[in-house]
Order: sequence, then C-alpha cells, then structure tokens
Amino acid sequence: MEYNLARRMQFLKASEVRELLKLTERPEILSFAGGLPAPELFPTQELAEHSVALLKEMGAKALQYAATEGYTPLRVWIRERLNTRWGMNVDLDNLLILSGSQSGLDLIAKLFLNDGDTVWCESPTYMAALSAFRVCGAQFQAMDCDDDGVLLEGLEDKLRAHPPKFVYVITNFQNPSGRTWSMERRQTFMELMTRYEIPVVEDNAYYEVAFDPLEYCSLARFDPKGLVLSLGSFSKVLCPGLRVAWVSAHEDLINRLVILKQSTDLQTATFNQMLVHRYLANIDFDARIKLICDTYRERRDAVLQEFEQHAPAGVHFTHPRGGMFIWMDLPEYMDSHQLFNRCLSHCVAFVPGTSFHPVDPKRNTLRFNFSNLPPATIRHGARVLCNSIREEMEAAGR
Repeated sequence: MEYNLARRMQFLKASEVRELLKLTERPEILSFAGGLPAPELFPTQELAEHSVALLKEMGAKALQYAATEGYTPLRVWIRERLNTRWGMNVDLDNLLILSGSQSGLDLIAKLFLNDGDTVWCESPTYMAALSAFRVCGAQFQAMDCDDDGVLLEGLEDKLRAHPPKFVYVITNFQNPSGRTWSMERRQTFMELMTRYEIPVVEDNAYYEVAFDPLEYCSLARFDPKGLVLSLGSFSKVLCPGLRVAWVSAHEDLINRLVILKQSTDLQTATFNQMLVHRYLANIDFDARIKLICDTYRERRDAVLQEFEQHAPAGVHFTHPRGGMFIWMDLPEYMDSHQLFNRCLSHCVAFVPGTSFHPVDPKRNTLRFNFSNLPPATIRHGARVLCNSIREEMEAAGR
C-alpha cells in the first residue's frame, strides 16, 4: 500500500548508529560503535532500593501527572549544580526537565526552524542533532574547527552575508570528535554571536565527564542577552534508560518550549524525575563523577596507547580530554565503510564518519567509542582496527 506521507519523510533516514547496533548485537561482536555508558557503573542496587521506598512513601504522587516544567526539587538541584559548577547564573524559571536531551533538540528545532532555514554547526557534529533539525527542514552550513573549537577567522563576514537561524555547538568533549573549546575561543565566539543576536544551542551532554585538569564552562557565562540554550543530561553520569535531562534558557524561551512539550509528551515521567532526585539527594555526586571519570580515563588511555603504537602512517586521531569518543581521519583514498566491513569480519565494529558531517561527508573518517568495554578488550579492538587499516592500505597498493 502507498501511504500519503508528509513531504519531510523523503529527507529522513534511519540513524546509521542505530542500524549498525543491530549488526553488532551478535554476542561475538566487540562494538565500539554506540555511545554507551559503562553498565557496571549504573547504580542498579541503589536505584532499586530508592524505587521501592519511593513507591511506598510517595507512590500516589510519583505515579501521577505533574507539571510540564518538571519536578521542582530536581530543578532546584540542577540549578545549584549549574550555578556552582557550570559557570552559569540560572533560576528555576530558566529550567525545563526533558525526556532525554534528544527531545530538547526536537523541541528547539520546532521552536526556531521553518522549512529552508539554515543552522550552523561544527563538522563533524552529533548526527542525531542533524536528524532532529532536518525534520523541520533545516539546511546546514559547517563551521571550520581545530582542536580549540570553531575557527573565528572570516566568521563575521559570513554572519553579515547569511546569518543562521541558530548555531548548534558541542563545546565540551564533543561527540564525535572529542574536542573541547578553549576559554578564549568560547568568549570571542559569544561576543560575535551577541553582536549579531544569534541564538546558540549548546549541547552539554558530556560536560561532567572530564579526565584532565582544564578550564571550561558553559557558553552561558559569556551571554548577556539570553541567547544560549544549554542542554544537559543525566544519561552519561547516572544512566540513559531513565531519560531525564534538561534545557536551560531565557525565561521567554522556556515558556515557549513548555507549550511545545505539552503538545509532544505533556511532561517527563514523574516517577523517573523523583527517583533521580531521591538518588542525588542521598549520594556524594562528585565522588560518583570521579568514579566515572577515572574509569573512562583508563579506557581512553588504553585506546590511545594502542593507536600511538600500531596506527599506520597517514592516520590521525584526536586525544580527547573527556567524554566517550576518539575521532580518526584516515588517508583520503580510504573508505571507512569498506574498513567497517573488514573489521566486522574480525568481530570488531565502529561507526563510519559520514553521517557526522552536516555537508560534504568525508568517507575517510570514523568514530571509536571507549566507554563501554574494559581496557583489555579495548586494546584488542584498537589493534584489530589498526591491523584492518593496514590491510586496506595493502589492498589499495599503498
């Protein structure tokens, strides 16, 4: 049967990562494809105990409808964290609880975008953000980057000529590149956005997952006009299955996002919000962050040591100071999709980099996740990747 679907559907396709994960569900496959947190770090027992207590003590409230804006004690906790650790200055009116930060990207797209509007973003960038924006008919312009963030040379001339509807950036431990913007680049970038009054969507899903000492903060610190919409999440620092996240923005924008959320999912699950807050109120959160960072730092180091020792000449890779990912640039003649098939034959999987590019996808790039498997397994997978790259080079006569 032919269905008369909306025109937007012709521009959408399934997430490459999600489709690859189907291929990697075989138990013999070592997958470095998904952005999966380490499951052994999930506080399973504590959440089980808090769930029982929550249902016994506040079951009627926890299982009932609630305000769209979110559970107030949880919003208070988030406000204090943002103001003390993220360099922000927010109040409760600046916060909306989300059903995962992906839902925030969807709401922001609906808030700002008309068909044909342009979004500026880094290249590479988070592929699911591109998908959320494409649903609303977005066009993309890529901003050139280096290890310190977006390159500012020539950016003002482009702003004058063709200003975007908004800019989307991941300033801290970016997915997929792992890069972190310098403080100087953040401040200068926001001075430019402020001058031209361009909204900035800052995706901070990895903000807390920092391995090395470095100075960083939310772009909101340099935002005198309320242009920054900052997304945060408990997925990487607690567990992703609860789907609890937030967006911080100017009160006028939050009020409009609330209206959009009411037409989408009414509210984030009351029980999940109350459970997250109950857990946070009874732990040393900084100690938990340290555990996560120590674990992922060891795993990052395992990958980098293998890459530095075994990667062939002509292969370049990032050295992330936090987050979950390493980005690799292969020689220009190589195709990461062909490399993926070769690696898969050796029971190792990664994500080819094409879907992370908003325009002009580069087939010689890939993303390698290091958060989900123990160091010894990571070392094996990294060696398989390096050996497979060498095999591809030999097959190409290089």
